[in-house]
Parts: sequence; C-alpha cells; structure tokens
Amino acid sequence: MASQISKRTVRRAVVAGALALGAVTVSAGPALAEPVTIPGVGSFDLPAGVTLPPEVANLVPPAPQGAAPAPAAPFSAPVTSVAQRAVDAAHSKLGAPYVYGAAGPNAFDCSGLVQWAYKQAGLNLPRTSYDQAAAGRAVDVSALQPGDVVSFYGGSHSGIYIGNGNVIHASTSGQPVKIAPMNSMPVDGARRY
Repeated sequence: MASQISKRTVRRAVVAGALALGAVTVSAGPALAEPVTIPGVGSFDLPAGVTLPPEVANLVPPAPQGAAPAPAAPFSAPVTSVAQRAVDAAHSKLGAPYVYGAAGPNAFDCSGLVQWAYKQAGLNLPRTSYDQAAAGRAVDVSALQPGDVVSFYGGSHSGIYIGNGNVIHASTSGQPVKIAPMNSMPVDGARRY
C-alpha cells in the first residue's frame, strides 16, 4: 500500500511539475485517455493530445531492479515569513481611510495599520506607535528588511518597510493608507518583530 501511495504521489508531482513548467502541450481533439509511462514511476492515463517532452519523462530516474521505490518527499508550499505576511496584509489596505484611533479593518491610524497587519500575520504588536518603537528588536536603518516597523517624528508615527526605500503607512487625516519614500519623513529608528 505504501508503494502505491508513493507512486501516486510521484505521478501527481511529475505531472503537476510538467504543467507548472509549461512542459506539457495539449492539442485540440477528443478527450480519450492514452497510457503514458514515466521510467521509475509507472504508467498512467493522460488525455489524448497531451505530450510529455523527454526532459520531463527523465525527471525521475528508473528504480534499480529489485529495489523498493523510494518514498516521495511530501509537497510543501513556499514558506512566507510573518514579516512578509504583514507587508501583504498592509498592501491589501492601500487606499483605506485614515481615522485617528482606528485599528481596522476598514480605517486606520498609523499604529493601528501596523498592529492590524501584524495581527493578520499571526503576531500581536503593541497598539501605539511609541510602544511599537520600544518593542521588538532594534535594527539599523541601513539593514532594513520588508516588514520592519519604522518609527518617524520621534516615535509619534509608524509605518511598515516594504523594500526599495519605501514604507506603507496611514499618514494623516484626509490621506488614505499609501506607500511613501521612507526619506520623506524624519526617521527615528526601526524595529524587527
């Protein structure tokens, strides 16, 4: 049973990989199944007109005679850091209105956006910009990474560094959540969570 599960997993991975790489071509025609054999994996049916190029068929080397098939490695999705998930969450709120004291999900002040974005990423940050500037780990502004929380104006304003010298922040009344050059405001420091 284990070798059947392993073969099935390998078959799916090879076909999915071929599809993801664009290595499979499909021609118009009736959807009849054709048997396809991949060395070391086995045979399975593909719709008529689907062809696997030799480089895809050779992705899995043939198993030695008499040897049990090796177990397939489990598929895992790319790992996204907490910081990147916070950046992504903040990006999803571009254009949301600034409202003093608001912490989302539809309106934000500066520290409310930072706190909300990190909460979406699974991490609880302090609520105020001053507390955010004191928590986490200090990081030099020259070593910023996306997701670092940057403090401005003596700690009274905060934003999330997104790379390329830019932050995403809820700036002030009448201005929506936006991306701005970090050097457009006086930087006080940065923290990494």
